[in-house]
This record gives sequence, structure tokens and C-alpha cells, in this order.
Amino acid sequence: MLLTYQVEIKPTEKQAWQIDCHIGGSRWAYNLFLDINRQRYECGYHYMSAYEFGKWFNHEYLESNPDDRWIKDLYAKSIKQAFIDADMAMKRFFKKMSGFPHWRSFKHGQGSYYFVKNSKTQMIACERHRIKLPKLGWVRLKEFGYIPTDSEHFVIKQGRIKFKAGQYYLTCLVEQTELPKLELTGEPIGIDLDLKEFAILNDGTLYHNQNKSSRVRRIRKRLRRLQRKMSRQYQALKARRQKEGKSATDLNLAKTQRKVQRLYQRLTNIQSDYQNKIIATVVRTKPQWVALEDLNVKGMLKNRHLAKAISHQGFYNFRIKLITKCQQLGIPVHLTGQFEPTSKLCHQCGYKKVDLKLSERTYQCPKCCYTADRDINAALNIRDTENFELAY
Repeated sequence: MLLTYQVEIKPTEKQAWQIDCHIGGSRWAYNLFLDINRQRYECGYHYMSAYEFGKWFNHEYLESNPDDRWIKDLYAKSIKQAFIDADMAMKRFFKKMSGFPHWRSFKHGQGSYYFVKNSKTQMIACERHRIKLPKLGWVRLKEFGYIPTDSEHFVIKQGRIKFKAGQYYLTCLVEQTELPKLELTGEPIGIDLDLKEFAILNDGTLYHNQNKSSRVRRIRKRLRRLQRKMSRQYQALKARRQKEGKSATDLNLAKTQRKVQRLYQRLTNIQSDYQNKIIATVVRTKPQWVALEDLNVKGMLKNRHLAKAISHQGFYNFRIKLITKCQQLGIPVHLTGQFEPTSKLCHQCGYKKVDLKLSERTYQCPKCCYTADRDINAALNIRDTENFELAY
């Protein structure tokens, strides 16, 4: 069984410099792969895969470009993985699954330092407060005891280090023994996701919308001010470059960009923590199954009046996390169809109220006089619907 763990690390100044060098080297290798294959396509030559490109890079490119031999001082597996990542992106483009891959940018902090377990005997050692990585040595973890250290049942296969908003994050893939399946003794649970409140369970449990809290509103207000400030600083820098040349820089603009990145990261952490707590509360009851509506988020975003509120909710991330957690514990997840009228159906008699408006927060059935909260009625219908598909 493979599980992913993510934790923040606290490297020393020398280790941070080494990580930056490896991230920059993998970004340079990724962009080189895209650029060379683009030139070969324009000249009519065949496409080089990651394996073929690696051989050409080591035997021909570096011999004709000795100034780029600094790449040999970096961790070889990280550079090779950059070629593989670019190759996968190009193949997705050939299959028309995505557009042409973009070049990785230093400005947006793209790139990663990849490491892997080299052999069966050479393991990636991990202790309660630190982990030993290739080319870096022992790196201190910010959160103690999160990554498992029992080498008999847990083996770290590979991982990456990424730089986001001034902080370094370690993501590692751990192979471990199967978790024992739960004995499902609880009642089934239906979850209705909404904009007014984030989630409503069929038993009446209500999880409020975090985006309406004073804490998140204060952060977004500060974010809007910083973005306006950053826009003014960018326009001033643009005017300076027209006078002094492209070499003109603005350190204040870089500081403002870093502040904006940190606020975005803070909002992401608040949302992720809130969703994790909801999922933990749901699976702790050991339900027989969890029913969730398969929302068409892409279609919902076409409503220009609600698009911003919908994008802030993070419905898709919640669904992925819930399915992953239930899959680990053996809890079935039922996905109700997108066009199932869960809000318009009466849970008591099955009558469909076609003229139900969004402003009606209480469902009143004209046939059997059943009265309930609109969202609770929808959650009950989601739980008991027969038209569903298993998520895994």
C-alpha cells in the first residue's frame, strides 16, 4: 500500500542553497527538453523520448556545450526525473489530453528536487525529527513524528522537495502494510455540499462556510490591498525599464509578491485543515457507506454571479480527500449522478417539486405535507438514491 506524506522542513542555510540549486537545475533540464524537441519538430526530425534524450544529453550535448557541465554537480536522479516529467507532459499533448506544456518559471516557483531509493540495501533513513536525503545529508523536520520511522513496516520509496511561499515542503511516497479494514457499524451518511454552508449531513450536522468567517474575510481584504499595491509597483518598474533598460529591478516588488504568496498559502492551509477535520469526523462514525453528489463544478463556474464563491469552496479537493480516506479504511463511497434532482424530490413520498426556487430554504411537499430543511432533505435523498456509482 502506497501513501503520501507531506511535511515542512527546516534546512540550514547551506542546505537551502543546495535545494535551490537542485530545483533550478531540474527546471533548466525540463525547459531544455521542451526546447530541443520543439526545434526538432520544426526541422522535421523525430521526437526524442526521455531515455533517448538522456543519452544524447550526456554524450553529445555536454561535450559540445562545456559551459553547462555544472549540471553534473547536481543529483543525477533529479535531472533524469525532470526529463521524464517533460516527456510525460509532451505525450499528454500528443494524445490531446492537454495543451502544449508551458516552460517552468522561476518567478512562479516551479520545479522540484526529486530523490529516490537507489537500491534495496541503500534506504532513505528517517528518524522522528529528521530525514537523510541524497546530496543534503540529515535535514530537520518541522513536524516531529509525522513520517513513519518503522523500517520493517514502512519504506520510503521516493519524494520531492518544493519551495512555496518562502517555505520548503517535503513530499514522500511511503510503502506500508495494508491498514486493517474497519467494521462498519454506523449508519450510512449522505453529504450535501452547498454555497451557503459548506456541508450538510443527513442527520442535521452543519459545517459552516469558512469563507464567510471574519478570519478568512480579513485575510482576503489584506490580499486585495497587497495585489493593488503589487500592480502599482509593477507599473512603476515597467516605466523604469523603458528609461533605464531591462536590467532595472525592484526589491520592494519582490517583497510584495512574497507577501501575496504567503497569504494564498495561508488560505489554502485553512481550507485544507477544515476539510480534513470534516472527513475525520465522518469516517470516525464507521458508516456503512458515504454518499456524495457528483457535482459538475466546471458547469457551475459558468454562472458569473456565483463563480467566485464556488471556486473558493474547494468541492473537488474535498471529494478527492474523502474518497482516498474511505478507500484506505474500506468504506464504500456512492456518487450520485449529476442530473439527479436531489433537492426537488420529497424524501417522504418521492414527489418532485419542479418549481422549487433557490430562495426557498424549507422544503414543503404539497402532496404529503412533509416539511424539512431544504439541504437536509437533499442529503437524505443523496444517501438513499439508487442511481449511483462506486467511487473506487
